[in-house]
Amino acid sequence: MLKLRLLFTLASCAFLFGCGCGKTATSTTTTGSTAVPDVYKKIYGATSITSDGTWITIKSTGLPDHKSCYYPTSNSLYEAFSGTTFNNVTFSKNSNSIASASYTFKIPLNPTAASTHSSTPLGPIGVSINGVPFYNQYNASNNPLTVEIASFDQGWAHPDPGSHYHYHVEPLKLTEAKGKDALLGFLLDGFPVYGPNENGAVVPSDSLDAYHGHTSATADYPNGIYHYHISAAAPYINGDGFYGTAGTVSQ
Repeated sequence: MLKLRLLFTLASCAFLFGCGCGKTATSTTTTGSTAVPDVYKKIYGATSITSDGTWITIKSTGLPDHKSCYYPTSNSLYEAFSGTTFNNVTFSKNSNSIASASYTFKIPLNPTAASTHSSTPLGPIGVSINGVPFYNQYNASNNPLTVEIASFDQGWAHPDPGSHYHYHVEPLKLTEAKGKDALLGFLLDGFPVYGPNENGAVVPSDSLDAYHGHTSATADYPNGIYHYHISAAAPYINGDGFYGTAGTVSQ
Protein backbone atom coordinates (compact mmCIF):
# COMPACT_ATOMS: atom_id res chain seq x y z
CA MET A 1 0.00 0.00 0.00
CA LEU A 2 2.81 2.41 0.86
CA LYS A 3 4.44 1.65 -2.50
CA LEU A 4 1.16 2.37 -4.36
CA ARG A 5 0.73 5.68 -2.53
CA LEU A 6 4.32 6.66 -3.38
CA LEU A 7 3.81 5.82 -7.06
CA PHE A 8 0.56 7.81 -7.14
CA THR A 9 2.25 10.83 -5.56
CA LEU A 10 5.15 10.72 -8.02
CA ALA A 11 2.78 10.41 -10.99
CA SER A 12 0.66 13.33 -9.75
CA CYS A 13 3.73 15.55 -9.39
CA ALA A 14 4.94 14.59 -12.84
CA PHE A 15 1.57 15.55 -14.28
CA LEU A 16 1.43 18.87 -12.45
CA PHE A 17 4.93 19.96 -13.37
CA GLY A 18 4.64 18.57 -16.90
CA CYS A 19 1.57 20.70 -17.66
CA GLY A 20 2.91 23.70 -15.75
CA CYS A 21 0.06 23.62 -13.28
CA GLY A 22 2.43 23.08 -10.35
CA LYS A 23 4.62 26.05 -11.29
CA THR A 24 4.43 29.46 -9.69
CA ALA A 25 2.19 31.68 -11.87
CA THR A 26 4.06 34.25 -13.91
CA SER A 27 2.56 37.40 -15.40
CA THR A 28 2.39 37.85 -19.18
CA THR A 29 3.83 41.11 -20.48
CA THR A 30 1.39 42.97 -22.72
CA THR A 31 3.11 45.11 -25.32
CA GLY A 32 -0.04 46.93 -26.35
CA SER A 33 0.85 46.41 -29.99
CA THR A 34 -1.83 45.66 -32.56
CA ALA A 35 -2.06 45.29 -36.30
CA VAL A 36 -1.57 48.44 -38.33
CA PRO A 37 -4.49 49.00 -40.74
CA ASP A 38 -3.52 48.77 -44.41
CA VAL A 39 -4.35 52.41 -45.13
CA TYR A 40 -1.45 53.57 -42.95
CA LYS A 41 0.91 51.28 -44.84
CA LYS A 42 0.51 53.67 -47.75
CA ILE A 43 2.93 55.92 -45.86
CA TYR A 44 5.79 54.30 -47.73
CA GLY A 45 8.35 56.89 -46.56
CA ALA A 46 8.06 55.92 -42.89
CA THR A 47 10.96 54.19 -41.19
CA SER A 48 8.44 52.44 -38.91
CA ILE A 49 4.68 52.39 -38.30
CA THR A 50 3.22 50.83 -35.15
CA SER A 51 -0.08 50.85 -33.29
CA ASP A 52 -1.06 50.25 -29.68
CA GLY A 53 -4.75 50.05 -30.53
CA THR A 54 -5.34 53.72 -29.67
CA TRP A 55 -2.53 55.55 -31.46
CA ILE A 56 -0.64 55.10 -34.70
CA THR A 57 3.04 55.99 -34.31
CA ILE A 58 4.87 56.93 -37.50
CA LYS A 59 8.60 57.55 -37.60
CA SER A 60 10.30 59.29 -40.50
CA THR A 61 13.49 61.04 -41.57
CA GLY A 62 11.50 63.65 -43.49
CA LEU A 63 13.69 63.27 -46.57
CA PRO A 64 11.84 63.60 -49.89
CA ASP A 65 12.12 60.71 -52.33
CA HIS A 66 12.00 63.06 -55.31
CA LYS A 67 14.53 65.44 -56.80
CA SER A 68 15.13 68.88 -55.33
CA CYS A 69 17.54 71.75 -55.84
CA TYR A 70 17.82 71.91 -52.04
CA TYR A 71 19.67 68.61 -51.76
CA PRO A 72 23.46 68.88 -51.63
CA THR A 73 24.93 68.59 -55.12
CA SER A 74 26.60 65.33 -54.04
CA ASN A 75 23.20 63.72 -53.44
CA SER A 76 21.79 61.62 -56.29
CA LEU A 77 18.45 63.39 -55.87
CA TYR A 78 19.95 66.83 -56.42
CA GLU A 79 18.58 68.57 -59.49
CA ALA A 80 18.99 72.21 -60.43
CA PHE A 81 15.79 74.20 -60.83
CA SER A 82 14.79 77.52 -62.34
CA GLY A 83 11.77 79.10 -63.94
CA THR A 84 8.39 79.14 -62.21
CA THR A 85 7.06 77.23 -59.23
CA PHE A 86 3.67 76.89 -57.52
CA ASN A 87 0.96 79.13 -59.03
CA ASN A 88 3.43 80.28 -61.72
CA VAL A 89 5.51 82.31 -59.28
CA THR A 90 9.10 82.93 -60.40
CA PHE A 91 11.42 80.67 -58.43
CA SER A 92 13.96 82.18 -56.03
CA LYS A 93 16.01 79.68 -54.03
CA ASN A 94 16.37 80.24 -50.29
CA SER A 95 19.66 79.71 -48.45
CA ASN A 96 18.65 76.50 -46.66
CA SER A 97 19.36 72.87 -47.52
CA ILE A 98 17.79 69.48 -46.85
CA ALA A 99 19.00 67.29 -44.00
CA SER A 100 17.69 64.20 -42.25
CA ALA A 101 15.46 64.56 -39.18
CA SER A 102 13.99 62.12 -36.64
CA TYR A 103 10.25 62.66 -36.62
CA THR A 104 7.82 60.72 -34.46
CA PHE A 105 4.19 61.40 -35.34
CA LYS A 106 1.57 60.04 -32.93
CA ILE A 107 -1.96 60.25 -34.33
CA PRO A 108 -5.32 58.79 -33.23
CA LEU A 109 -6.12 55.41 -34.74
CA ASN A 110 -9.84 56.24 -34.71
CA PRO A 111 -10.11 60.03 -35.13
CA THR A 112 -13.25 61.90 -34.07
CA ALA A 113 -14.42 65.48 -34.37
CA ALA A 114 -13.14 67.70 -31.57
CA SER A 115 -15.54 69.60 -29.35
CA THR A 116 -13.05 72.48 -29.41
CA HIS A 117 -10.98 72.88 -32.55
CA SER A 118 -7.39 73.88 -31.85
CA SER A 119 -5.27 75.97 -34.20
CA THR A 120 -2.49 74.29 -36.12
CA PRO A 121 1.02 75.15 -34.90
CA LEU A 122 3.94 76.40 -36.91
CA GLY A 123 6.07 73.44 -37.91
CA PRO A 124 4.78 69.92 -38.64
CA ILE A 125 0.98 69.51 -38.63
CA GLY A 126 0.95 66.10 -40.28
CA VAL A 127 2.87 63.61 -42.37
CA SER A 128 2.71 62.85 -46.09
CA ILE A 129 2.94 59.38 -47.58
CA ASN A 130 6.63 59.84 -48.41
CA GLY A 131 7.41 60.82 -44.81
CA VAL A 132 7.82 64.56 -45.44
CA PRO A 133 5.85 66.73 -42.98
CA PHE A 134 2.98 69.05 -43.86
CA TYR A 135 3.13 72.63 -42.55
CA ASN A 136 0.23 75.07 -42.35
CA GLN A 137 -0.54 78.10 -44.52
CA TYR A 138 1.77 80.50 -42.66
CA ASN A 139 5.48 81.21 -42.73
CA ALA A 140 7.83 81.22 -39.74
CA SER A 141 6.67 84.73 -38.84
CA ASN A 142 3.05 83.52 -38.80
CA ASN A 143 2.28 85.54 -41.92
CA PRO A 144 0.70 84.33 -45.19
CA LEU A 145 2.94 82.44 -47.59
CA THR A 146 2.87 85.15 -50.26
CA VAL A 147 6.63 85.76 -50.21
CA GLU A 148 7.75 82.22 -49.35
CA ILE A 149 6.02 80.64 -52.34
CA ALA A 150 8.85 81.90 -54.56
CA SER A 151 11.25 79.54 -52.76
CA PHE A 152 9.24 76.37 -53.47
CA ASP A 153 11.29 73.92 -55.56
CA GLN A 154 10.24 71.55 -58.34
CA GLY A 155 8.27 69.54 -55.78
CA TRP A 156 6.52 72.71 -54.53
CA ALA A 157 8.27 72.56 -51.16
CA HIS A 158 11.36 73.88 -49.39
CA PRO A 159 13.54 73.45 -46.29
CA ASP A 160 13.36 75.78 -43.30
CA PRO A 161 16.43 77.23 -41.51
CA GLY A 162 16.67 73.99 -39.53
CA SER A 163 17.02 72.04 -42.81
CA HIS A 164 13.56 70.48 -42.39
CA TYR A 165 12.00 69.99 -45.82
CA HIS A 166 8.21 70.39 -45.83
CA TYR A 167 5.03 70.93 -47.85
CA HIS A 168 2.80 73.97 -47.31
CA VAL A 169 0.86 73.32 -50.52
CA GLU A 170 0.16 70.48 -52.93
CA PRO A 171 3.12 68.05 -52.95
CA LEU A 172 3.45 68.12 -56.73
CA LYS A 173 5.70 65.10 -57.14
CA LEU A 174 3.28 62.99 -55.09
CA THR A 175 0.19 64.01 -57.05
CA GLU A 176 2.10 63.46 -60.30
CA ALA A 177 3.00 59.95 -59.18
CA LYS A 178 -0.16 58.94 -57.31
CA GLY A 179 -2.88 61.06 -58.90
CA LYS A 180 -4.74 64.24 -58.05
CA ASP A 181 -7.35 62.30 -56.05
CA ALA A 182 -4.90 60.15 -54.10
CA LEU A 183 -4.38 59.83 -50.37
CA LEU A 184 -1.43 62.11 -49.61
CA GLY A 185 -1.04 61.66 -45.86
CA PHE A 186 -2.59 62.41 -42.47
CA LEU A 187 -2.77 65.42 -40.20
CA LEU A 188 -1.96 65.07 -36.50
CA ASP A 189 -5.65 64.62 -35.68
CA GLY A 190 -5.65 61.36 -37.63
CA PHE A 191 -7.86 62.54 -40.48
CA PRO A 192 -6.57 61.87 -44.01
CA VAL A 193 -5.41 64.43 -46.57
CA TYR A 194 -6.39 63.97 -50.21
CA GLY A 195 -5.38 65.70 -53.42
CA PRO A 196 -7.39 68.48 -55.06
CA ASN A 197 -9.70 66.14 -56.97
CA GLU A 198 -12.59 63.89 -56.02
CA ASN A 199 -14.65 61.77 -58.41
CA GLY A 200 -12.62 63.07 -61.34
CA ALA A 201 -13.13 66.77 -60.67
CA VAL A 202 -11.50 69.54 -58.64
CA VAL A 203 -13.16 69.99 -55.25
CA PRO A 204 -14.30 73.64 -54.98
CA SER A 205 -12.93 75.30 -51.87
CA ASP A 206 -16.34 76.82 -51.15
CA SER A 207 -17.72 73.29 -50.79
CA LEU A 208 -15.32 72.59 -47.91
CA ASP A 209 -15.80 73.60 -44.29
CA ALA A 210 -13.75 76.03 -42.18
CA TYR A 211 -11.08 73.35 -41.63
CA HIS A 212 -10.79 72.73 -45.39
CA GLY A 213 -12.45 69.34 -45.42
CA HIS A 214 -15.70 67.43 -45.72
CA THR A 215 -17.14 63.97 -45.15
CA SER A 216 -17.62 61.57 -48.06
CA ALA A 217 -16.60 58.12 -49.25
CA THR A 218 -13.08 57.67 -50.62
CA ALA A 219 -11.26 54.74 -52.20
CA ASP A 220 -9.60 54.06 -48.83
CA TYR A 221 -12.74 54.65 -46.76
CA PRO A 222 -15.73 53.41 -48.81
CA ASN A 223 -18.06 53.94 -45.84
CA GLY A 224 -17.05 57.61 -45.68
CA ILE A 225 -14.77 59.65 -43.45
CA TYR A 226 -13.98 63.27 -42.79
CA HIS A 227 -10.93 64.29 -44.81
CA TYR A 228 -8.99 67.35 -45.92
CA HIS A 229 -8.47 68.40 -49.54
CA ILE A 230 -5.51 70.21 -51.05
CA SER A 231 -6.36 73.38 -52.98
CA ALA A 232 -4.49 75.80 -55.24
CA ALA A 233 -5.40 78.79 -53.07
CA ALA A 234 -5.05 79.48 -49.35
CA PRO A 235 -5.41 77.72 -46.99
CA TYR A 236 -3.92 75.05 -49.34
CA ILE A 237 -4.05 72.05 -46.97
CA ASN A 238 -5.83 72.98 -43.75
CA GLY A 239 -8.08 75.84 -42.71
CA ASP A 240 -8.92 77.26 -39.30
CA GLY A 241 -7.40 74.47 -37.23
CA PHE A 242 -7.67 70.72 -36.73
CA TYR A 243 -11.07 69.14 -37.28
CA GLY A 244 -10.22 66.47 -34.72
CA THR A 245 -8.11 66.36 -31.59
CA ALA A 246 -4.45 66.49 -32.57
CA GLY A 247 -1.86 63.98 -31.48
CA THR A 248 1.80 64.90 -31.12
CA VAL A 249 4.98 65.20 -33.13
CA SER A 250 8.57 65.26 -31.94
CA GLN A 251 11.80 65.70 -33.85
